[in-house]
Amino acid sequence: MARSRRGPPAIAYTRRMFLGAAASSLIVLPLKGQQPAHVRQNNSSIRRIGYLSDLPKKNFDWRDLCGEPLRELGWIEGQNFTVEERYTDLNSELLSVYAAELVRLKVELIFADGTPAAVAAKTATTSIPIVISAGDPVRTGLVASLAHPGGNVTGFSLESTELRLKRLQILHELLPNATRIGELISANPAFRIGRDEYEDAYRRLHIKPIFFELSSSSQLEDAVARVVREQGQALIVNADPLFTAHRVQLMTAALRHGLPTVVAIPDDVEAGALISYSASVEGIGSRIALYIDKILRGARPANLPIAQPTKFLLWINLKTAKALGLPIPQSLLLRADEVIQ
Repeated sequence: MARSRRGPPAIAYTRRMFLGAAASSLIVLPLKGQQPAHVRQNNSSIRRIGYLSDLPKKNFDWRDLCGEPLRELGWIEGQNFTVEERYTDLNSELLSVYAAELVRLKVELIFADGTPAAVAAKTATTSIPIVISAGDPVRTGLVASLAHPGGNVTGFSLESTELRLKRLQILHELLPNATRIGELISANPAFRIGRDEYEDAYRRLHIKPIFFELSSSSQLEDAVARVVREQGQALIVNADPLFTAHRVQLMTAALRHGLPTVVAIPDDVEAGALISYSASVEGIGSRIALYIDKILRGARPANLPIAQPTKFLLWINLKTAKALGLPIPQSLLLRADEVIQ
């Protein structure tokens, strides 16, 4: 599909990169292949860290995100550090089991991908440092505050109630006369926070939300069909591993049922969604690697502020709009960072 860009070129965006918040400051890294002194001095001992995720390992690999930035900082997997990887393959019930296992293995740090993984890791240990990529860590009780986490957790907050509200506003701008909107959520605790505020926003726009909580991919097709049966006029799809792993199936079903979709991940627009609004993840891999590096050489997570995105991206798929027979307001097109033709 042809693309046109407005403004600065959009960053290549994959779910592998949608693991946390964007870097909020520039990071100065050593030259490739050059190891910092503190790493060179510790090559005699191999450090062990853990990675916890409910993503499918066949599709997602933490190395795609921060493997190279770690190498830039002198951390060479198999030479001076190893990783105990635990993927649940979308079976969130295994998160607490795997988190406890990482604690028993006495890893020095846990990198927890996503709010469910972060909650499981935090529940399993209050002493082992945890670097997270999650939803709002304050509202989910993972940290005391963004500036001063105050415990054993730090990392990145990418998804938030404010972002969800913004997607609803964009959908209202697209369909100002819509009165019933379907929204797919999962059991992810990130979707429970700010629920009252979010439902108030629907009411202010005179829209009735139709929430569908899904726990498996077998429910996706029926959920989309139910939105139509309940007279939903559009569909909001939140950022969640379940929806991400089955984005093509989900977007194909929505298009087949004639539902405009507003989503949280630009890759979903590539798969046929109509519009995405999301935080930019430029620099996230370097920031994750930097936090891991700092903690492994003695920094306390309590003193490392939670990073948040500073740039947001609007993508629009005009091919999908044409298939739906839906004109895109000029106000949205002018703000778009990328338009897929």
